[in-house]
Amino acid sequence: MTKPVLSVEALSALSARNGTYVLSDVSLTLQPGEVRGLVGESGAGKSTIAKAVLGILPSTIRIAGGWIRFEGDDLLTARPSVLRNLLGRDITLIPQDPQTALNPARRIGAQLTDGLRLKLGMNAASARARAFQLMDEVQIRDPARVFDSFPHQLSGGMRQRILIAQAFAPNPKLVIADEPTTALDVTVQKEILRLVRRMQEAHGTAVIFVTHDLGVVAKICDSVTLLYSGHVIEQGATADLIERPRHAYTRALIAAGPRYDRPGQGLQPVPERVFADLRKEIGQRETADV
Repeated sequence: MTKPVLSVEALSALSARNGTYVLSDVSLTLQPGEVRGLVGESGAGKSTIAKAVLGILPSTIRIAGGWIRFEGDDLLTARPSVLRNLLGRDITLIPQDPQTALNPARRIGAQLTDGLRLKLGMNAASARARAFQLMDEVQIRDPARVFDSFPHQLSGGMRQRILIAQAFAPNPKLVIADEPTTALDVTVQKEILRLVRRMQEAHGTAVIFVTHDLGVVAKICDSVTLLYSGHVIEQGATADLIERPRHAYTRALIAAGPRYDRPGQGLQPVPERVFADLRKEIGQRETADV
């Protein structure tokens, strides 16, 4: 059996402010080349898992138990020097907001080549050539102009393409995409999703895709973990979860999505009874863990 790229095992995290769990007994595995969606509403714990993997949890959250293993090595107990070597080379990030993720005072070319020179030891000429290759991969027209541009001179979709190029530049083993289409319009979102999937397939990279949209999960993810209030509610292959959901909350979320094949049908909000049952279930889980 193939060794997982990433294993999250019984991971729990507490808020330092009030002692409440923001993650509770979360477990998932990610195989090489797999795209795993982390989906849920705001506050479900999606980005907290991603930040825990990256080692960038805020000081207001502390790990209370569990493991995060990257190729078998526990990231939670790894030395800072080991993490520095992994991050930006074997594990990379596509940030959420292309407007703020790029340094506004530096040209795109410098931002593309810096990581290549630092993490891969390339000289200036090799890094420049690789940057142009990456811009071609993410389908940027007029790469010479973009290379010499500042971020504010590019559109939001173009900036997001640069961030995707940065993430895949070192041929990482794991890319974490933290809601990379949130700040983009619908047409550009579709293009970016296709691009992420194409880059993932070309590089054979495993991807964690953080999103609140089950529609996005259906388009890009091989598997999915559905979260609510820091708990895993359901997970498995995307097709199975979408077509044969087991949990009432999953079924309600799917029913709440817009259906373009049924014009005129109104949106169906998640019934309050589903939330009531879900809160009761989570309360029982937490009581059992005490």
